[in-house]
Amino acid sequence: MPISTLDGKPVWKHRTSRQSLALWAGWLALVALFVFCWQVMTKDTIWMFVLDSPRAAADLGSRMFPPRWSYIDKLWWPMWDTLNIATLGTLIGIVIAVPVAFLAARNTTPSLYIARPIALFIIVSSRSINSLIWALLLVSIIGPGVFAGIVAIGLRSIGFVAKLLYEAIEEIDQAQVEAVTASGASQAQVIDFAIVPQILPTFFGISVFRWDINIRESTILGLVGAGGIGLQLQASLNVLAWPQVTMIFIIILATVVFSEWVSAKVRHAII
Repeated sequence: MPISTLDGKPVWKHRTSRQSLALWAGWLALVALFVFCWQVMTKDTIWMFVLDSPRAAADLGSRMFPPRWSYIDKLWWPMWDTLNIATLGTLIGIVIAVPVAFLAARNTTPSLYIARPIALFIIVSSRSINSLIWALLLVSIIGPGVFAGIVAIGLRSIGFVAKLLYEAIEEIDQAQVEAVTASGASQAQVIDFAIVPQILPTFFGISVFRWDINIRESTILGLVGAGGIGLQLQASLNVLAWPQVTMIFIIILATVVFSEWVSAKVRHAII
């Protein structure tokens, strides 16, 4: 804004004095909040351990190498279980998420005041609880094993898939819907011929992306007894078999890289 000087020439300033003062006060409050949060988070920290952490990390690293390559024969089946957990869990999540997404979208829900709030509650509930917590709950309910891991991944996937899908449904081109409706089509036919073709590429992209995420999440479910390679990881950690832990990390890394490659190829082919 222009401000006049003694010689009458205007000088342009980006902010007024009041705006500048408010900006500095905001930065000061942000710094004070950071200092307070830092003190709360580190009040129980033993700084001698922190200072000694580089030496401890180097010592642990020396124990982890070289990897125990002979242990790889015991990892193929657990890794296969992990892939099955991720794949079947993703399929379960997709099957449930699709109708939930149609119920949550404003332009397809049968009721804005009953069906939509219920669908949104399901989405929020699924996304609010991590898959590891789902697995921990399910292991205590249905017992340890692969099935608990599959259900945990499925429950976690519902919210992710349904949220992105219902947002895609709400963003469709309504002109196509109006054209199909004007031809006398029923509601089911409108969904089949006007909505589904528009969201199909997005649906496939979301599904593959979620499968890619689930492979990573499935690798740790065994830590709470939900099957997969996480069981081998937990067993190796319990006996401090660090070369075996390194071998497990290598297998997990290779699997994740492969899933990333498959996911990228599929998304490129579809979208």
